[in-house]
Amino acid sequence: MSGGRLAGRVVVVTGAARGQGAAEVAALEREGATVVATDVNGGEGVRRLDVTLADDWADLADHLRDTHGAVHGLVNNAGITWRARLDEVTAKDMSCVHAVNVNGPLLGMQHLAPLMPPGSSIVNVGSSAALTAHYPVAYTTSKWALRGLSKTAALELGPRGIRVNTIHPGFIETEMTASAATAFRESNIRETPLGRVGTVEEVTPLVVFLLGDESSFITGAEIPIDGGLTSHGGVKSVSDALLDGTRR
Repeated sequence: MSGGRLAGRVVVVTGAARGQGAAEVAALEREGATVVATDVNGGEGVRRLDVTLADDWADLADHLRDTHGAVHGLVNNAGITWRARLDEVTAKDMSCVHAVNVNGPLLGMQHLAPLMPPGSSIVNVGSSAALTAHYPVAYTTSKWALRGLSKTAALELGPRGIRVNTIHPGFIETEMTASAATAFRESNIRETPLGRVGTVEEVTPLVVFLLGDESSFITGAEIPIDGGLTSHGGVKSVSDALLDGTRR
């Protein structure tokens, strides 16, 4: 595809074998990007990459340098969850989740930023958990850490013309969220002003926008895609109760 807003650009997407990552790959390709899809499990058309391993990132960087010469976009989409609470989580749990959700994006930026010309863009995929006191301790703290990493990266890479932004999806229909308890899903819908879950197709347009020229003066930004879940500070249930007449 020669046309599109991302024509002529090489974009790397991690966690691209399924779910939101696969949807991002499809959307970027529709806009003309040459997408290098990566995933820890590999797959058809997907390069195997363990985001926690510096050697894997170094190999990918060598491949990109030899094959394309430059990289214009990176979507740090790969992530894992762990739903243990404060009194259950272990140090090992914390290390495993942070290795993927924080160290992975760090290694990606360290290895690929040297290949990025001015005008390139990095999108880090956070979570509504990064904007709240969400109960899964390892996951929530990793996404809060990713916020700090992204802000620092935007500061460090800005003088080189490389932008770094973070998106924060709420409850999006994917295989990861499908494993959540029914009560978790239902409570999320109740706390979401739009009253429903989101889809991957509602996430991908923002990723495309942040990788393209239309967002050329946006960096260090954090954008929720959560149907308003994090917008009300927990007062939706209070408002709903008053509307229902159950509290006066």
